[in-house]
Amino acid sequence: MLVAISSCDDTTETAGYSLVEKADQFTIATDTFSVSTKSIRVAADSLITRSDYTYLGRIKDPETGAYITCDYTTEFNLLEGEADKLFADKDSIVSLENGEIVADSCTINIVIESYQGDSLTAMKLQLCELDRPIEDEKVFFSNFDPESEGYLRSDAHAIKQSQMFTISDLTLSDSIRNLNSSSSYYQYVKVPLNSQYTDKQGNPYKNYGTYIMKQYYAHPEYFKNSNTFVSHICPGFYIKCTDGLGLMMEVSYTQLNVYYKYRYNGSIYTGVKTFTATPEVLQATHITNDSDVLDDLVNNDNSCTYIKTPAGIFTEVTLPVEAMMRGHDNDTITMAKIVFTGLAAQDNNANITLSEPTDLLLVERDSLYSFFTDNKLTDDVTSYLATHSSKYKTYTFNNISPLISSMWNKYWDKDNNRPKSTAPKNWNKAVLVPVHLITQTSSSYYSTSTTVVGISNQMSLNSIRLVNSSNSNYAPRISVIYSKNE
Repeated sequence: MLVAISSCDDTTETAGYSLVEKADQFTIATDTFSVSTKSIRVAADSLITRSDYTYLGRIKDPETGAYITCDYTTEFNLLEGEADKLFADKDSIVSLENGEIVADSCTINIVIESYQGDSLTAMKLQLCELDRPIEDEKVFFSNFDPESEGYLRSDAHAIKQSQMFTISDLTLSDSIRNLNSSSSYYQYVKVPLNSQYTDKQGNPYKNYGTYIMKQYYAHPEYFKNSNTFVSHICPGFYIKCTDGLGLMMEVSYTQLNVYYKYRYNGSIYTGVKTFTATPEVLQATHITNDSDVLDDLVNNDNSCTYIKTPAGIFTEVTLPVEAMMRGHDNDTITMAKIVFTGLAAQDNNANITLSEPTDLLLVERDSLYSFFTDNKLTDDVTSYLATHSSKYKTYTFNNISPLISSMWNKYWDKDNNRPKSTAPKNWNKAVLVPVHLITQTSSSYYSTSTTVVGISNQMSLNSIRLVNSSNSNYAPRISVIYSKNE
């Protein structure tokens, strides 16, 4: 009885903990470390332009004074097996001249997703016909220029159609213009292709649409899919900004429209066949910027770091991995949180013209190139995403502890307790990159979910200045939680 009474204890402070093996017992420790950052220029031949959107226009960066020009190249898509229904039956066509089929008209429509700048700015573009297809397997960078690389058709009959335009068409009534600019309708720039067209074999046609229709009825096999269409009929077009300043357009898609008339059940109808540029075919943006101005910004401004697109200025982050890991050989980092804080724009014009990047990618420095060429998604080990907080003007990466561990394993030889001779030069460096997310939404009866299915370089005009170590209050720091083994 004495033994039973003396063994009773009504305290519970060690309940559970006493059941754990001593080797499995741990305590929590926290620490904070400073993070070093700097601006870096990304060469034009390293900035991949793969995107759902293309860009057209010329604008002056109010923050740097640098001029940025965007042009783009596009092909048109055809679905497999669509050839038997592109146009009405040949015998039903009533758009005829001298008994020959013709198109009533043909246009290229540049459909605008969004724009930056003044909607009343007068701009001028030139639409140029490609001479041959551009290789599908090629990776396209922002310095890809089809004109300098000899892809444009250069004979006297090549299409080189110029067009003046503004976003707001003042020739329309106010009601129509307001309707076009509403969220329900896309604005677009129309480029007519109604002049006489001569193909490379010297055959004349009333217009480019007539060429498309006659080729369709003569060679339906050329319209089997996108590859045959691009190879035999229409290699595509290069659309470049030739005059004007103050407008940059994000192009949602480009359309080639062919209009004609046909008879059906005794009535005459107007038909239109639309060939559309989609992500399945070539869409590549060519970017030209003032390199001297940007180099000067990167090399001489130490008050902050920059992230700018499409200029290609990113922020390089040097993580204090060695300081975080030394003395913690038997500990585990369970959380490593880092916050990057933005500064206010330098003037009111920058506030109006420049948007702050919505999404930032944090990726290992040596994986920057391969991440985009290999169409990778973030894995939360060597790459992470953060979304801009407009309320706090911050980008927060809540836990990059797997990245810290991965970097340390590349650098430190645990067996010999010394740095590895094979450690890469940039073993503790990562880069902040503004990106465009391609998402897919799925819905069920109970919920709706959105999944990121693609990540590409952001090509629209974005800019933000980030606080660096020169600002003692908001300098980037990484907060760490260790699980310390007993």
